[in-house]
Amino acid sequence: MASGTALIYDEEMTTHKLLWSDPICDIEVPERLSSSYERLRSYHLVERCVHVPAREGTEEEILLVHSLEHLEVAKSTQTMNEEELKRVSENYDAFFFHPSTYRCARLAVGAALQLVDAVMSGKVRNGMALVRPPGHHSQRNAANGFCLFNNVAIAAEYAKLKYGLQRILIVDWDVHHGQGTQYIFEEDPSVLYFSWHRYEHQEFWPSLKESNYDAVGLGKGKGFNINLPWNKVGMGNSDYLAAFFHVLLPMAFEFDPELVIVSSGYDSGIGDPEGQMNATPEVFAHLTHFLMQLANGKLCAILEGGYHLKSLGESVCMTVKTLLGDPVPQITGEMAPCLSAIESIQNVRAAHKPYWKWLAYEDTSFLQNLSTKSHLLKKANSDPSTEHESEIHVKVDSFLELHMKNILFPVPPIKTATIGCEGSEHFLPEHVQLMKEMDKTEIKALVSGFYADLVKEDKTLLSLGSLFVILDRILKKEVCNGITASPTAALSAAVALRHSVRFGFQRVLCVFVGDMQMIPNTEDGKMLIINICEKEQSGKTSCKHYISLNWKEDAEGNDFFSAVVGFILPVAYSYQPNLTVIAVGPNRSLEISGISLLVALLQGLAESRIFAVIEDTEISLMQNVAKALVGASTASFGIYVPPTQEKANKIKALRDQFQQEWKMLQCSVMEGISRN
Repeated sequence: MASGTALIYDEEMTTHKLLWSDPICDIEVPERLSSSYERLRSYHLVERCVHVPAREGTEEEILLVHSLEHLEVAKSTQTMNEEELKRVSENYDAFFFHPSTYRCARLAVGAALQLVDAVMSGKVRNGMALVRPPGHHSQRNAANGFCLFNNVAIAAEYAKLKYGLQRILIVDWDVHHGQGTQYIFEEDPSVLYFSWHRYEHQEFWPSLKESNYDAVGLGKGKGFNINLPWNKVGMGNSDYLAAFFHVLLPMAFEFDPELVIVSSGYDSGIGDPEGQMNATPEVFAHLTHFLMQLANGKLCAILEGGYHLKSLGESVCMTVKTLLGDPVPQITGEMAPCLSAIESIQNVRAAHKPYWKWLAYEDTSFLQNLSTKSHLLKKANSDPSTEHESEIHVKVDSFLELHMKNILFPVPPIKTATIGCEGSEHFLPEHVQLMKEMDKTEIKALVSGFYADLVKEDKTLLSLGSLFVILDRILKKEVCNGITASPTAALSAAVALRHSVRFGFQRVLCVFVGDMQMIPNTEDGKMLIINICEKEQSGKTSCKHYISLNWKEDAEGNDFFSAVVGFILPVAYSYQPNLTVIAVGPNRSLEISGISLLVALLQGLAESRIFAVIEDTEISLMQNVAKALVGASTASFGIYVPPTQEKANKIKALRDQFQQEWKMLQCSVMEGISRN
């Protein structure tokens, strides 16, 4: 399994610059690149990455996507004077040429291809290319929106040609619609293109009808073009996460890509003058973490937009830290998508229902009367803001300075810990650290003081020693995550939950797979238990902090994706735990692939603090969970199987029951109206 993260940066790409005054283009400055690289350096991320040199893309590579005429025009600008450059630039919408633009654009293409080669050859697991000019607006025959050559589209075509790939996912989280990428692939079922973008009912640039949710692709490409339009500004972290949970991730798991390419535009982040959105930098860590679970971790992030230098730099760092495998910071903000975001999500799901198996049994209908239509009229008639852009800029800078101090935390020196049981060194991954056992008298004293009502037998008492050792190290933030074997997983989970709350943790999430014979009292909200079992536990009904999910995984493959992405993740993100306990007891109703998926995706929560308790007979499961915790390899999630109608109805019923309490479950307006 490949390891390491590539970083590609070439200072020469900063020589492309605007030579005359143009209020539209003057935000696309060389400092976008240099200041992002300096921010990476200040966090000591540069030296942790694998340096891969940029190269110039060849003419043949550029012609994979662009016309010869477009290439020749770009080439001819190298020797032009300022007046001539200005004249050629005026032929395009929002683009400027400099004598070095052609060379920089070729370097940007080559950097993207170097990244694809590094990832596909196994030299690295993933990586990021910091490039200029960006690419996602450029079309076959035209420069557009600061973009000359479509770096990401060329990278996708190159990967198909060189490595024989048949399924590539492009995720475009830039705040503008990448219409260039859409046009290139809209008839191509081998590329799934997802873009969210500021749209405001076609009022926002590029103001195209085909940027709306109903542009789903053409011909054989129908269903493979996903547009999620944002119809108002101010979208935040919860809106972006909801789009992933209820649209992108279920589609991506069904599509099963062999490579993920991200059009990494950060103008969708807070403070950006173009996007005017409120998403804070750590959201990009969460989005990156989700995408790393696809395509065996093969992910190439290629820079697009981002025009607030501080916001851009911090967001780039969050992306690279996550690619390197660092714990994911706690997400901030209220975990409830706004009404306009829910409307857009509902319309995308309705538009794509004919093309995707996971949507087959979902209740979807189009919404015509969107809440933002009247909002747009008010906006048109309102007074312009009295606050100058420079004042807003300063406010965002100082906000981000404080915000990053609050969310960043020292990475624990040990990633994954366990207690060595006999022969464990032969089956656990090499990166798992073995901890020293606890003294028996110490265990007895601890149990008799606080857990005597739970622990009745000496045999179970001694098995708790490893639990206390590892859990204490996690709670003290000396270890990121840990795993222990137990003869009685339900008892161990109950003790772990009480121990964590006693330590001072206010919100502990427990996902228990199998028969949970001991269910703690959850009324004070300090614990949230999701019990995944084949049948309802007798005498216990679901309530806000105890949810029973009755699920038996399909023998043909993994149909658990829909439950994890459509229900468990939204509930968990709504709760925002400080610690996640994953326990697997007797009569588990999930295969190893489903449990691996849970462990992998839940690492986005609680600063990646996970404590896993596995029945001691489950050696193969222990191995797979340990691998997922160490991050040494991406878990194998097995063959995708769409949920049956019965299971889809089960998820819908749970969503209906709990979406007022756990608002990240909301994905349609009919099912409940959220905050504005």
